[in-house]
Amino acid sequence: MTDLSVKEKLQQREVTIGSWITLGHSSIAEIMAKAGFEWLTVDLEHTSITLSEAHRLIQVIELSGVAPLVRVGENSPHLISRVMDIGAHGVIIPMVNSREAAESAVAAVKYPPVGTRGVGLGRAQGHGASFKEYKEWVEKESIVIVQIEHVQAVEHLDEILSVDGVDGLLVGPYDLSSSLGIPGLLDDPKMGQVLKRIQEVAAAKRIAAGYHVISPDPKALLAKVKEGFSFIAFSFDAFFLGETCRSSLKAAKEIVFK
Repeated sequence: MTDLSVKEKLQQREVTIGSWITLGHSSIAEIMAKAGFEWLTVDLEHTSITLSEAHRLIQVIELSGVAPLVRVGENSPHLISRVMDIGAHGVIIPMVNSREAAESAVAAVKYPPVGTRGVGLGRAQGHGASFKEYKEWVEKESIVIVQIEHVQAVEHLDEILSVDGVDGLLVGPYDLSSSLGIPGLLDDPKMGQVLKRIQEVAAAKRIAAGYHVISPDPKALLAKVKEGFSFIAFSFDAFFLGETCRSSLKAAKEIVFK
């Protein structure tokens, strides 16, 4: 572990470990933030978390000294600008399958002349008191991660990763396996071949490659780091909770009812 920011670690392709927030309660975000993750992603794609709830989660995560990211539900400039205005340090964009989609995502995060983002004066801009400072911060520190979760994205990966402003990629293993016709078979040789291709292109482009390790298993995380992935999403809140409940209760029953 170093004192580099998440942005700097992405640039240097140094390992950084974060996790996923799928439950919209600020106490969960606070517990996760204080556990030692470097970044936490609020998921607006596959959860019932509202934008108002995301606002509170981002506040808690950021005030705990952790970088708040948001996975938006779609590559929408309007939605991207809204989550950035409430204080997200960056966005993770699902199903980026083309250069044009990557360009749209970057443009939605950055202000002109780099991008096309409109100016709002919300929480991120100090409610109007610090737009100049925020504008400079966005240019240097905001993060754009493209999700590679379809064979079309792999076919166009060289073009996608050539877009200036893309800081890293994140493999969505379940959707990627589904697009290969093997949903959920993450150890299938087809997946291995595709992941190897992703690694090769990312290395050639000097772009940080990320992977969502779904199981809260440190050995599974280590395996992906050894494969060359550096931006690691380690499980998610509900899975951590469920796994701890199941394993602890099983151990308790074995002691009580032996």
